[in-house]
Amino acid sequence: MTTPNTGDTVTIDYVLRRGDGEIIGNTEQVGPQQVQLGSGPIFPQVEQVLSGMQVGESQTVEIASDNAFGPRREELVIDIPRANLPPEPAPQPGMQLNAQAPNGQPMVLFILEVNEKSVKADGNHPLAGEDVSFELTLRDIQKAA
Repeated sequence: MTTPNTGDTVTIDYVLRRGDGEIIGNTEQVGPQQVQLGSGPIFPQVEQVLSGMQVGESQTVEIASDNAFGPRREELVIDIPRANLPPEPAPQPGMQLNAQAPNGQPMVLFILEVNEKSVKADGNHPLAGEDVSFELTLRDIQKAA
């Protein structure tokens, strides 16, 4: 009975759900995903659960919004004069804009509304303020060299 350790690469299937149960992502279309434990691309709570699993086992981990994508921050919803945007492509609701935060860090804005003179954009992650859960199935473990 082998469980993965930090540095091992695991192959997983997952279903990502909002707190209300709506499925917002899964591996059904793209196939199983590989993740190296300890490399940082996944939530620590998910990594902790995976570290105790065996191949073929399934578990669900729930993550509160503060530990997932953070709380929703209304100060990140801003109006941008259309004159500050390139003319093409024309801004549309749902479009992403790459921007720079006041501290110089890159950020992504999502256009919410397009008006004649401005656009309303949101710098929150689309899942900010949402509790999420991952249904995980461990498919394979590749031990670190």
